[in-house]
Amino acid sequence: MPEWLAVGLWLSVGVGVLIGAIFVAGARLYPNRPSNATYTTGEGRRRVEIRQYLSAIGEEFAEDHFVEGQHVAFYLPKRDVAITFDAQAYFRIERSPTYAVLVEHEMPGMHLGDRLPFETPDITGDEDDERVDPTEAAFAILGVPHGASLAEVKRAYRRKVKEVHPDHGGDREEFQQVREAYTAAKNRVS
Repeated sequence: MPEWLAVGLWLSVGVGVLIGAIFVAGARLYPNRPSNATYTTGEGRRRVEIRQYLSAIGEEFAEDHFVEGQHVAFYLPKRDVAITFDAQAYFRIERSPTYAVLVEHEMPGMHLGDRLPFETPDITGDEDDERVDPTEAAFAILGVPHGASLAEVKRAYRRKVKEVHPDHGGDREEFQQVREAYTAAKNRVS
C-alpha cells in the first residue's frame, strides 16, 4: 500500500473519531429538552381555544375520543359531532352518520361556530358593548385600509412579520395575531 494512501486513511479515521467525540460531548453537555411548543402553537393552541369556545357556548364535549374507529380531538355526544385536525379521519367519519368538522391549525377557535351544524350563541359580549368586526381588526393589525388589494395585504404582512417575528426579538403571541390577521384579511380580499 502506498504511504500516501495509508496516511490518508489514518487521517480520515482520526477526523471521524474526533467529530464523533465532539457530538457525544455536545449531547452530554447540552441534552435535548422535551419541547412543549405544541402546547403554545399549532394544534395545542387550537385545542385550548376550542376548549374555551365549547365551554363558553355551554356545549358538552369529550377530548381525545374515538368515533367510527377514528381518533378525534373533540366529540360532542349530544349532537353527534366529531371535531378533528386529521384530514384522513375527517373523510372516514364523513361517510358515517356522525357529523365531522375539520379544523385547520391556523383557524382561530372562535370561528368553530361557523362550521358546526347547529346554531351557536354569540359570545362576543353584551349587546351594549361596541362590537369590533374581526375583519376590520385584521386590517387594522396589518396597518392597511379595509379596501386594500391582495398585493397590499401581502406587503403589509411581510413588513409586519419582520417586526414581530420571535426569531427577530418579537413576541410569539403578537406574531400569531399577525398571522391570524393576515389569514382573515387575505380571505376577505380573495
